[in-house]
Amino acid sequence: MHARVATFEGGDPEQVRRMVEEIGRQSAGGPPEGVPAAGLLILHRPGDAKVLAITLFETEEDLRQGDATLNSMDPPTPGGMGRRAAVEIFEVPVKVDV
Repeated sequence: MHARVATFEGGDPEQVRRMVEEIGRQSAGGPPEGVPAAGLLILHRPGDAKVLAITLFETEEDLRQGDATLNSMDPPTPGGMGRRAAVEIFEVPVKVDV
């Protein structure tokens, strides 16, 4: 399993809260077209409006495709999540769902 971790910082706290809620609503229908994700986890620190978007992929090929698609997407609300400060890729050697 692989993870793509995108970090967003510097957004308006109220706009970020609304965007996080919207992502929650949209994700109920599954991932966007071109993003073969196996899971999504959003971490939000309201005090400074920092968000980590962790997208999980079963294979490295799925990760490459999803990363390319996500990098090409325009944010639904310009500046709504602040600026994308980083995108990092990880292997997931341990995942426990309880």
